[in-house]
Amino acid sequence: MILQDIINIIESVAPLSYQESWDNSGLQVGDRNAKIHAALLTVDVTESVVDEAIEKHCDLIISHHPLLFRGLKQITGSTPQERCVEKAIRHNIAIYSSHTSMDAYLHGVSGKIADKLGISNYRILSPSQTNDNVGLGVIGQLEIPMKSEDFVRMVQRTFGCSLRYVEACKPEVQTIAVCGGAGAEFVGMAIAQGADFYITADMKYHEMQAAYGQIGVIDLDHWTSEHFTREIFDALLKQHITTRIAETDATPVKWLN
Repeated sequence: MILQDIINIIESVAPLSYQESWDNSGLQVGDRNAKIHAALLTVDVTESVVDEAIEKHCDLIISHHPLLFRGLKQITGSTPQERCVEKAIRHNIAIYSSHTSMDAYLHGVSGKIADKLGISNYRILSPSQTNDNVGLGVIGQLEIPMKSEDFVRMVQRTFGCSLRYVEACKPEVQTIAVCGGAGAEFVGMAIAQGADFYITADMKYHEMQAAYGQIGVIDLDHWTSEHFTREIFDALLKQHITTRIAETDATPVKWLN
């Protein structure tokens, strides 16, 4: 299968037109006509991930976060980013990223979290101006109400991580809003649409303090909130090429318990 065919599959659900203006989703490194046999799936492109791709004979890395946001003025191997590009080119490894384009897909980053948590009938939390089914975050319902504390514990088990949270305003919760990645700007929308809890990442203290008494908030590590994205890539592509989830892909942020 050639690389462009794989790109077409991803962009059939998450076209580049969905991405934010500041973003750089799309092909980062590689020849669109190259034959692809195996893809390594990751949130971040790091030196360890590129080394893993080389070791596992993967000729494509598909990431959520783009390796390149701005143009490189030189490739001398003096930074991790430059070394990733250099190694990928030397070993004929293409790199493709689906970032906010995948965030904006209804069943993308946030929708996948909703599926994992048993949230159904969800819709876009912050839709685009032209399409209600495209935008950032989702909001939906648990099948049955849960005790607030039990819901927080379920989120912790699902993600397998430490988390910070602000208590919900009532003992049982059912309407849940989610935005994978940094979604503090949408907490007001979650409140306005009647959510009992809002799940996101990278919330600042004063943002959480301002939400207290209006909505429960669960704050995750950024990488952790998006790592299910690899499963989206896998489901899209596994019938077409060999896919492997990167074992070396992990959050660089450590929590001391």
